[in-house]
Amino acid sequence: MKTEEWINTVEYKELNFARKSLVINPAKACQPLGAFFCASGFEGTLPYEHGSQGCAAYFRNNLSRHYREPFPAVSDSMTEDAAVFGGRANMIEGLKNAHDIYKPKMIAMCTSCMSEVIGDDLKAFISNSRDAGSIPKDFPVAYAHTPSFIGSHLAGYDNMLNGIIECLSEGRFKDGGRNGKINIIPGFDPHVENIRELRRYMSMMGVDCTVLADNSESFDSPLTGEYQMYKGRTTLDEAGDCVNAQATISMQAYASAKTLKTLKTAYGQTTESFRYPLGISAFDRFLVKVSEITGKPVPKGIKWERGIAVDAATDAHQYFHGKRFAVFGDPDVMLGLAGFIMEMGGEPAHIVCTNGTTKWGKEMQALLASSPFGAGARVYPGKDLWHMRSLLMTEPVDMLIGDSHGKYAARDAGIPQVRIGFPIVDRVNLHRYATLGYRGAINLITWIANAFIEETDRKSDDAHFELLR
Repeated sequence: MKTEEWINTVEYKELNFARKSLVINPAKACQPLGAFFCASGFEGTLPYEHGSQGCAAYFRNNLSRHYREPFPAVSDSMTEDAAVFGGRANMIEGLKNAHDIYKPKMIAMCTSCMSEVIGDDLKAFISNSRDAGSIPKDFPVAYAHTPSFIGSHLAGYDNMLNGIIECLSEGRFKDGGRNGKINIIPGFDPHVENIRELRRYMSMMGVDCTVLADNSESFDSPLTGEYQMYKGRTTLDEAGDCVNAQATISMQAYASAKTLKTLKTAYGQTTESFRYPLGISAFDRFLVKVSEITGKPVPKGIKWERGIAVDAATDAHQYFHGKRFAVFGDPDVMLGLAGFIMEMGGEPAHIVCTNGTTKWGKEMQALLASSPFGAGARVYPGKDLWHMRSLLMTEPVDMLIGDSHGKYAARDAGIPQVRIGFPIVDRVNLHRYATLGYRGAINLITWIANAFIEETDRKSDDAHFELLR
């Protein structure tokens, strides 16, 4: 009991924040998970991990639990002998089995810690596999080095997307020629309905776009009684031709930095990036930028939807005003959430981002300084969820926003939690709701306001249990 009380004190918080060599419950995943997530967005593509079977099973398990959908991926099952002699033999056999049994149109290969530590050369090993007849000479095998001991799932997503583009675009760049399309990179967005929303907005504006990568059906498909292994919606031809696009727009800058650099420097494209534009004003800026690049005006139908979102915000603003929030998650998501909370009159008090950098911290501080509602906020790049618990117990807030891993700290602090991010494994169907766009803004407003109302009802005595809230 004394220990339980002590870990809720300021004294313990100071010791907790002083630790250097221990991480407790970090709010991030490792690179190969992001690579698997990215690869699932391309037509007929089989994610393949050059490493141990346990690693691939872990990533599959995490994705399947979040989406409650089966997720196909393979590994070449490196074990102790491969750790000593290298994984070349495993890859030669593994690629043959994957190609012959599962019949993909492309294999997207990433690495695990084991293959990275011993220094396996993917490019050379893939070439060896072709020479050995494991795969046809012209069969596409995209690859990315994704060591789990550095970076996060965002780096894995970015590395794999860059690798797929380089693989499929070889020899297809038309110097000076453009295909009249724009590329949209969703980033590591576990709310896959956002991809459908982005496509819908582009269709309403008459903008021809390629989504890199569209895994909306991979993680949200109808139950027909017949299993379909590959559901990525970005075709290999589209992906190969993306280097000839007019421009590329990323919805998550920190999840696509390498890919954007490649498209800009190697292929001369205009590139723009956003920080997960949640809420009304942030999505306004996205649509304005699309309009500037393409010359297409924002139509009345979209403006009508915006008006509905503004009305929803007006109806619910009193449930946000003056409320203090703690948020955790990925760098772009935190920037988007903080902006949305301040737009609604809330105060983002604690912002924890395990995979946030010092640069990200400065960017967040600049955003907070742009609004009076950000005056009391504190930013914590590189911190974890045990740090967050200390903050909740010593500097109370009204709500926690983040993925399912935050539920224990929220319960200890006696506050409600709204779930956004990855993974969400204790609620159903949230990935089927948009968070981007004006419909997404309405969803966020509704979830948060109703959580506060529900909490008021739950804590009310009989005299204050009112019908009208």
